Amino acid sequence: MSVHDFTVTAADGEPVSLSEYAGKALLIVNTASKCGLTPQYEGLEKLQHDFGGEEFTVLGFPCNQFAGQEPGSNEDIQQFCSVNYGVTFPVMAKIDVNGRNADPLYKFLKKAKPGLLGSTIKWNFTKFLVDAEGDVVKRYAPQDAPDTIAPDIEALLKSAD
Repeated sequence: MSVHDFTVTAADGEPVSLSEYAGKALLIVNTASKCGLTPQYEGLEKLQHDFGGEEFTVLGFPCNQFAGQEPGSNEDIQQFCSVNYGVTFPVMAKIDVNGRNADPLYKFLKKAKPGLLGSTIKWNFTKFLVDAEGDVVKRYAPQDAPDTIAPDIEALLKSAD
């Protein structure tokens, strides 16, 4: 099983098969608009700008499970990301990442790369680097700034050549 076996929901409610991203490295991130880490959107967009295209993309998954820091509708979230951070990478529909209603993709990610708290997402902006085959390569803590991940993305893209 790989990330490519999952279907997620776009912000407009349409299903998105992650098999559409086969051949691309991914950085999957649970996001929030009203978090102390929200400025990471800027760094995530820089990664998208620097590496995006045929080989890489960031995928954002808004989540309201951490102190209610993502209270808006999917439309509100899209507008916030665009207006405040110029986000061009896909930001999907709001999901749960922990608990009984956790999205199946996140259940898979947490099992593939457990964190310090085991199979739990600690906070907003936990990041998972996925290779072009859909395998989870590495997990990053919420406080890990996107620019610190750039060397790992670069190395992953070079190894795929």
